[in-house]
Amino acid sequence: MTAALDPYLSFDGNAREALEFYREALGGEVSSMTYGEMGDDGPDKDKLMHGHLKTDAGLTLMAADTPPGTEHRPGQNIAICLSGFTADAEELRGYWERLTAGAEITVPLAKQMWGDEYGAFTDRFGIPWMVDFGDPPS
Repeated sequence: MTAALDPYLSFDGNAREALEFYREALGGEVSSMTYGEMGDDGPDKDKLMHGHLKTDAGLTLMAADTPPGTEHRPGQNIAICLSGFTADAEELRGYWERLTAGAEITVPLAKQMWGDEYGAFTDRFGIPWMVDFGDPPS
């Protein structure tokens, strides 16, 4: 299986700057997409919807600017992202089912506009999680 647990940081408009800082410190490459690339033509269109730092040493750090209409809460701006590929969908859906027992589901696990299946929840211990899987990059 190719699933991974990755830290996911939330920022208040400076996710791109933060990821560049982490890239300079840790090496690697950053890939990203903006809210505008996903169809938002409002004032948040240039903010990061998703950024991903992957280093040659195998370190991963993901980040985004707080979604439009969502409150940024410093000190509570990290989540755990359980990610993988479509080939692992059955196993990842099983994790979702077990981890959401007693959880508050904030985004039901479903196909999203960027093509992946994605969902989010806060578990019964107050820990925010995201589950995301899709086709591997070509």
